[in-house]
Amino acid sequence: MDKEQIELLGDNHIASSVETPLRPDAFEKSDQEKIKNIQEYFGLIMQELGLDLTDDSLSGTPYRFAKMYVKELFYGLNPSNKPKLSTFENKYEYGKMLVEQNITIDSACEHHFLPIVGHAHVAYIPKKRVIGLSKINRLVDYYAHRPQVQERLSLQILKDLQNDLETEDVIVMIVAKHLCVSSRGIKDKNSFTTTIEYSGSFKNDQKRQEFLDIVTKTSI
Repeated sequence: MDKEQIELLGDNHIASSVETPLRPDAFEKSDQEKIKNIQEYFGLIMQELGLDLTDDSLSGTPYRFAKMYVKELFYGLNPSNKPKLSTFENKYEYGKMLVEQNITIDSACEHHFLPIVGHAHVAYIPKKRVIGLSKINRLVDYYAHRPQVQERLSLQILKDLQNDLETEDVIVMIVAKHLCVSSRGIKDKNSFTTTIEYSGSFKNDQKRQEFLDIVTKTSI
C-alpha cells in the first residue's frame, strides 16, 4: 500500500471488518512485558523528535505512556477484561422500549490513535431476558477502549446485546467528535459524527422515531 492509499484510508475512516483486527498471538505476552516494550519504543520516538529524556519532566514519560496504553486507553482489546453481561428472566413481562442514554464514549481512532469523544444511546425491547442497566454502560466502555472506527463500535455493542438478550430488537446510536478531524487534516472544530445501527422492531420507522424522540428531547 503506497502513501497515497494510506492517507486515503485514514481520512475516510474505513473499517476492514466488524471484529477488531488482532493477531493470533495478541495476548501471549503479559501486560508487564507489553509495557516494557512500548516504553522502549516510545522512548525512541521521543528521541527522534529531538526531546531530551534526561530532563526530569520527560524522563518518566515513556513508562507513563506505555502503562496508559496497556492498562487504560486500550484495556478493551483483551477479552479477559470483557464485562460479564448478567441477564435475568423477564418475570414482570416488561415489553416496552428500555433506553440507556448519554453513555460516555472515550475511545481512539485506529487510523491516527487520536481521541474519539461523545455519547452512546442504547435501547432494546425485552423478550425473555432483561439486563442490569450498568452492564450496558460497561459494555460500551469496554468496546470503546480499543483502537476503533465508530461504525464498528456501534455494531460490536449491538451484536453483543442481541446475543445476550436473545432478541433482535436493539438499537445503538453514537454521536462523537473525532480529534483526527478537528486537530489535523481539515481541522474542523465543530463537526461531529453520528452512527445508528438497529435491527428487529427498530426497522419499523415509527419505532425508530420513538427512540430518536426520546434521546433528542429528554435529558437529566
